[in-house]
Amino acid sequence: MSSDFESYEQDFAVLTADITGRIGKVPKLLGDEKKQMVANVEKQLEEARELLEQMELEVREIPPQSRGMYSSRMRSYKQEMGKLEADFKRSRIAYSDEVRNELLGDDGNSSENQRAHLLDNTERLERSSRRLEAGYQIAVETEQIGQEMLENLSHDREKIQRARERV
Repeated sequence: MSSDFESYEQDFAVLTADITGRIGKVPKLLGDEKKQMVANVEKQLEEARELLEQMELEVREIPPQSRGMYSSRMRSYKQEMGKLEADFKRSRIAYSDEVRNELLGDDGNSSENQRAHLLDNTERLERSSRRLEAGYQIAVETEQIGQEMLENLSHDREKIQRARERV
């Protein structure tokens, strides 16, 4: 059980190190190279999120007495993931802001507050979207379970009716 978790931890560490290196390169790239790097980093971030989900599933199956240590690790990994996502957002807009400021002669001080507010709202929206998706998935699973129960009850009813007819 914990060996799976440790394997996921190693994968997560390698992946986050690679993401960090690529995030540092994004502002320095231009055009198609930048777009390709951004797409690669987005894929890797999604992989990291999936690894975190797998790790959470593993933690849930660990006995309660040793779960605390793994839970604290998970919190730190989630914080690291949040920092990576924030760094990635900043790196994506860094170059475009420099070009915009050169063209418009804008110092960017007033727009920084707007940008920060926009990023906060975007993050909030993404979290809400993820919660909605999770809620929808739970509703679908619940509906499937209910449907299976109704089918089982129907079969049981038929059995009971056949038994009554025999009696």
